[in-house]
Amino acid sequence: MTENLGAWLRQEREARRWTRLEMARQLIQAGRSKGDTLPGADSMCHNIHRWERGQGGLTERYKLHYCAVLGISPAQFGVAPDAQSKPPDPGLPIANTVAYRGSQDPGTDDPAVEREVLMAAHKGSDHAEQAGEHGIGDATFDQLRADLVRLSHLTDTGEPFAVFLDMRRVRDRIYRLLDRRLWPREQADLYFMLGCLNGLMGVTAERLGYPDAAEELIRSGWAYAIAIDHRPLLAQLRQQLSYVAFWRGRTMESRDLAASGLEYLTQGPVGADLYLKYARAAARLGDADAARQAVTNAHNAREHEYSDDLLDIGGEFAISLATHHGFAGAALAEIEGGELQAADELERAISLYSAGPGPGEEHWFGGKPLAGIDLAAIRLRSGALDAAVAALEPVLTLLPAQRITALVTRLTLVRTELAAPVFQGSMQARALDERIEEFGRESITAGLHSLSGGTG
Repeated sequence: MTENLGAWLRQEREARRWTRLEMARQLIQAGRSKGDTLPGADSMCHNIHRWERGQGGLTERYKLHYCAVLGISPAQFGVAPDAQSKPPDPGLPIANTVAYRGSQDPGTDDPAVEREVLMAAHKGSDHAEQAGEHGIGDATFDQLRADLVRLSHLTDTGEPFAVFLDMRRVRDRIYRLLDRRLWPREQADLYFMLGCLNGLMGVTAERLGYPDAAEELIRSGWAYAIAIDHRPLLAQLRQQLSYVAFWRGRTMESRDLAASGLEYLTQGPVGADLYLKYARAAARLGDADAARQAVTNAHNAREHEYSDDLLDIGGEFAISLATHHGFAGAALAEIEGGELQAADELERAISLYSAGPGPGEEHWFGGKPLAGIDLAAIRLRSGALDAAVAALEPVLTLLPAQRITALVTRLTLVRTELAAPVFQGSMQARALDERIEEFGRESITAGLHSLSGGTG
């Protein structure tokens, strides 16, 4: 079996945005439909990993099942399609087909030129990492660290789908490095980066509307963080998973995940955010006292001096004060009678967003809009339609590429409030409801199909 065939197998799988696990499931199903019992999913994942690395064992039996899964004839197996004859996917904007969104000269706006320049840079980095026979050179580590910092910041500020693809490229490069002979410290550093990247990919997958992929990615990150016993990263990943569980309706699990994260970290921005995740879940479960106490604990956690290597990366790993108050307001809004406190927190968050990031902070593009949505829902409960419209203006003018799933989901709460009897017959309320519906039709997920999750 050649390396070219292995590369072809991987390319065909990734073109469909399947993980190795999904490919294994497809092959098992194809075998079952022909009366052939294949090994279990774990064994098949191992086989697929070997085959894609150009190692032996791919028999004619499996080739036929691959053909069935890929929808090709045996004559087409292993034959690369003519890239020039394949039109681009009309469901994806051109900007989103570029896997890397680096800096670009303002006078050069041709995506093809940008792609060629960036691919040349990537090829140079890939070749440089082969220079040492044992271990990884400083230049390679420096580039990976720079990529991690850049991607953490882009998670907050970039176009989610393009950023996701770039994360996957960097993660795949680390996978290749792990196949080499490494010193223990080098392996630990790579595990740390993989834990961070899988977490960032999970956050981005959730924003794009793929919670299954988000959970799988975050749990993959957890496995690497456990292997190196990195407590701040473990806390960060628990916080991320708690958020996904909450919005999937698993409120008790969300609360318990936040509590688990607090066993690893109770200080700094991440510790504070874990308290706020706990607060919102507790409030949704009807435990108002626990929710209020958790919000107080969160504020206290932000007041203490704290630093770690995640905060040094910044971006998504350094939750801003504006986002902190936005999450506090969202938690308090879940408490009956907590609207006044919630509005104070949300108004402070919006003010901080408007003032711009503080030292060492990054404001993520969804923070101010989410705070505006929560504030609008509170204003509508008191009948203040004009105030709600003003709070929603930054939301409804967002570019489609940044209209993430969380915004669309939260806007349904506003539409529920607009359906109240007090707004029946109001032309202003009807116009706002129509704008919200149009916002959802033009969200980022409208043109996307599926994302690659897990370790694929």
